[in-house]
Amino acid sequence: MSYIRVLGGGKSQIIKDLAFCSLLEGILPEADKQFSILFNEFDNEVRTEDDKITREALSNVHGDWYEWLLAICAWNYFVNNQNAHLAILLPNVVQFDVATLYEKRLNDLVIDLKRKVAEVSEVQLITSNPDFVIIDGDLAREVIGQVSEIHNITPESLMWLEGIHQMFIDKCNFEEIEGYISVKTSLRPDRRLQISHEGSLMKALYAHLQTREWITSPKGLKYYAVATKITEPDRNALKTVATHSLTTVFSLPQAAVDEVYEVNTLQQANLAFSSILS
Repeated sequence: MSYIRVLGGGKSQIIKDLAFCSLLEGILPEADKQFSILFNEFDNEVRTEDDKITREALSNVHGDWYEWLLAICAWNYFVNNQNAHLAILLPNVVQFDVATLYEKRLNDLVIDLKRKVAEVSEVQLITSNPDFVIIDGDLAREVIGQVSEIHNITPESLMWLEGIHQMFIDKCNFEEIEGYISVKTSLRPDRRLQISHEGSLMKALYAHLQTREWITSPKGLKYYAVATKITEPDRNALKTVATHSLTTVFSLPQAAVDEVYEVNTLQQANLAFSSILS
């Protein structure tokens, strides 16, 4: 089956999931194969198939390809490590509100906060979804049941990975969302700001729930950043403080981003997940 869709006006469009599975030939790349090189090879193959596919169009699908590789790796790590948590792909906030993963009582507190912010001021609490949510491993095994590794990469297996979050709607208590992961193929200065803002916001919502639930000793919420290449300026820029933690002298300031990982191979992904999902 072709992974190129012919549009009107002589234009062509890449079908990203079919292309991903076809170009990989249904299997994961070698553990030390760099994703950046892999995607460049994919681009060349696609343009050989149809030279009307632009480099810009291909760059736009690299983010999805990267997330799928990480999602498969995270799933297989969870399957092979009994004490590991599970990192699950999230759709964007227009399609799904990550707060609905919490038990209804906790989600209602988030809804109440957004309503009160809008009522008492001229601003709104606008949130986004991180790329991955980290779910407590015991809860994940209880909800999903029997698990097995993904060896054969198909559009159906990708669809299943992208739908796992639906299984956890209304299921997570305060402690069962362990954290979040932001994933970027590259880190421009504006993306650094986006990651730091998102990490700070997710931790502020966590702190709000902690206060409303009167939880005096929470284990904390983690927020991680992952990209194919991390420079020293990237690391320095992402060391910013979580804004809400500056408003009290009763605890030390928190980091908006707890750790940054360079992940450009499956080998690096497994090392990162051994830390993130432990």
